[in-house]
Amino acid sequence: MIAPSSQKFIEISDIKNDVVIMKNGTLRAILICSSINFALKSEEEQNAILYQFQNFLNSLDFSFQLFAQSRKINIEDYLKSLKKIEEKQENELLKLQISEYQEFIKALVEGINIMEKSFYAIIPFSPFEVKKTQGSTALGSNGPSKLKDEDFQRGRSQLFQRVDFVNQGLRRCGIHSMTLKTEELIEMFWARYNPKLAETGEVPSFSI
Repeated sequence: MIAPSSQKFIEISDIKNDVVIMKNGTLRAILICSSINFALKSEEEQNAILYQFQNFLNSLDFSFQLFAQSRKINIEDYLKSLKKIEEKQENELLKLQISEYQEFIKALVEGINIMEKSFYAIIPFSPFEVKKTQGSTALGSNGPSKLKDEDFQRGRSQLFQRVDFVNQGLRRCGIHSMTLKTEELIEMFWARYNPKLAETGEVPSFSI
């Protein structure tokens, strides 16, 4: 018996024009967001942030998801830059110190297990009416239909109207956000399903 491909269990059908297309034909845009050190704010500032965020949520007429991702920090690029400096260094003492510093950084990161957090807002849009059949969602009697290009373009336009609205709402709360581009989306999902390789910096090149 041949085991099914892992792609069968992934709900993503395609990624193009900065949009994630799901297998059921719905669309997603993903924003990467800055964070706020809420604990360091004064009580007055905290209340203002909460009030703005509450107003933002109440103003929405669609749902969206906030997602936090923790990942072991990747220092491969930094180590590579140190290695280049070491190779160009003519002073043997400085060369030795740079080499020892690299080993110190490696041991520090591995020993303490330093993590970095990323924050995302995931915004959905359905370009067509979803029919409900016996408690499940479908776009036709034979399951999800292929998304036509005209439906995609129309849906993408309306999706990014939502993106602009969310950007403005988050900005009023002191959070800066940016829409992930196609290549960034592909790299993010690749790293999501290949965490060990992503931690070592071994991200393959993708053709868009």
